[in-house]
Amino acid sequence: MFEYKKLALAVSLVLLTGACSEAPKETATTAAETTQTAPEASTQETEQTESQKANKLFEDIFMATVMRSPMYQSYLGIKKDQDKWDDISDERAAEDLAFQKAQLEKVMAIDETKLNEQTRLSWMLMKQKLEQDIADYQWRHYNYPVNQMFGMHSSVASLLINQHGVKEVADAEAYIARLNGLPELFDQLAENLRIRAEKGIIAPKFVYPYVISDSQNIVSGAPFDDGEPSALWADFTGKVDNLDIDESQYNELVSAAEKALVESVKPAYENLISAVKEIEEQATTKDGAWKFPDGEAFYNNALQRTTTTDLTAEEIHQIGLSEVERIHDEMRVIMQKVGFDGTLQEFFVHMRNNQDFIYPDTEAGREQYLAEAKALIDTMRGRLDELFITKPKADMIVKAVEPFREKSAGKAFYQQPSMDGTRPGIYYANLYDMASMPTYQMEALAYHEGIPGHHMQIAIQQELEDIPSFRKFGRYTAYSEGWGLYTEKLPKEIGFYEDPYSDFGRLAMELWRAVRLVVDTGIHDKKWTREEGIDFYVTNTPNAEADARKMVERHIVMPGQATAYKIGMNKILELREKAKAELGDAFDIREFHDVVLANGPVPLNVLEQFVNDYISETKSN
Repeated sequence: MFEYKKLALAVSLVLLTGACSEAPKETATTAAETTQTAPEASTQETEQTESQKANKLFEDIFMATVMRSPMYQSYLGIKKDQDKWDDISDERAAEDLAFQKAQLEKVMAIDETKLNEQTRLSWMLMKQKLEQDIADYQWRHYNYPVNQMFGMHSSVASLLINQHGVKEVADAEAYIARLNGLPELFDQLAENLRIRAEKGIIAPKFVYPYVISDSQNIVSGAPFDDGEPSALWADFTGKVDNLDIDESQYNELVSAAEKALVESVKPAYENLISAVKEIEEQATTKDGAWKFPDGEAFYNNALQRTTTTDLTAEEIHQIGLSEVERIHDEMRVIMQKVGFDGTLQEFFVHMRNNQDFIYPDTEAGREQYLAEAKALIDTMRGRLDELFITKPKADMIVKAVEPFREKSAGKAFYQQPSMDGTRPGIYYANLYDMASMPTYQMEALAYHEGIPGHHMQIAIQQELEDIPSFRKFGRYTAYSEGWGLYTEKLPKEIGFYEDPYSDFGRLAMELWRAVRLVVDTGIHDKKWTREEGIDFYVTNTPNAEADARKMVERHIVMPGQATAYKIGMNKILELREKAKAELGDAFDIREFHDVVLANGPVPLNVLEQFVNDYISETKSN
């Protein structure tokens, strides 16, 4: 999973959900600047002009949206509003809806019959996205703004530490301004929680201790108390230490930051914690989206949006059960290969409890894990020419999840490079609990989050030319996570996973995604309890119970999201097998991967059309 999701709604809502009075003038070249329009213009010239008009509109919509989100600007490496936070009020949501409707009118005014092929695809995707966002306004409160997976309580600190660079004094002053802006942001956040509570949309009881603990962690340590430097204090002072400034200016900045932390950040978190505790008193142990008003309709819509298919909850549930059975059979073959005498469930217990696959829960153990993960990715880099024509320019690094959020963060995730590629992509490994990071899964995990997984897909996407920015930075979860899971399997086809235990780890991770189909639909459609979901994972996978608990808790707070991986992977594999069968010796795996990646993320039905076109074109050559 890539960290983009940690802004879950921020990210899905940031794209195409805001407005500003003026987009940067350098974002696009107008048709008038590039083409002379005359009554006798040829059809080709007319198409070019209409396509340029459309792409100018797409760019304006995207940049207007970006400029309304200071936080998303930081993720893209844009500094314009780096002294501000997003407006997350209900009033802004209503403004966003009005903006979307106005932009949809402009999109519909484009004559799509006069667009070139690539622009026609952009027109269709923009139209679809706006229509869906407008339709989904009714579900805008159907989420948990703070939970153990994501939320403003943790993302503000993560953004300051990971995205807010300090290269000059103005950057440091903007950092301080953001610290002082937290009280207003958290007041809006608390109001969001109260609005949802009035509607009966309240996270289950298990969520609140995580949120409170994460929040308390951020305001623990110096200068809040006499402990070691807090995460934000250490980050700010460390960044300012690298500035080339005189002592008096340094002291002024450090003093201002200390004051902001003590007088703004601490009260903001204390008030937020109080608001969270107030909501906690109303919470129950009911876990599924079925408990919401119109919960069934909401969940079915969430599945459609996530998978970009019309599959029902029951169909997804049955696909999951079938895939679990298939993968179990493949695992039994490996079990026999390594000479284990017993049932598959007994082998799961053996793998779960075998300390040979767990690095020590020490700093040395963590460093060893990171070093080996880096080595796996470096080795994979050297084989990319066998699998890809297009490769990303942006670099990628491996890091451990920071201590302030490691307890509640996911097992692993990917953070995209900056818009200009100067900040590398990052594969984050969560090494808080080393027992949850067995070495037999290390290989598949590195491929999924790093190379050839999310880094190949997302960095290439951002570097694509001749497509509008909303496609470069947009997301379709089934496409993105389907690719990530597909690329766990891909290296096996060129000789990786030589160790059968590592190959078992690959299957274990695919199995994990198959079980997700069963448990997500079980909880939100079939009214399974949290405990029933955990038990299904523990019975059917080799992962630790702690993994199962964390995953089920993720299902609960992100309905439908986890179904995307296996549905997406299955579609990519299905399309690849179709291309192989129809093209025979003319099939080239590198060309197929270019077809999948060269247009950025798209719904699965659009991806299928790309592959069908590739098959037809290859046959005709």
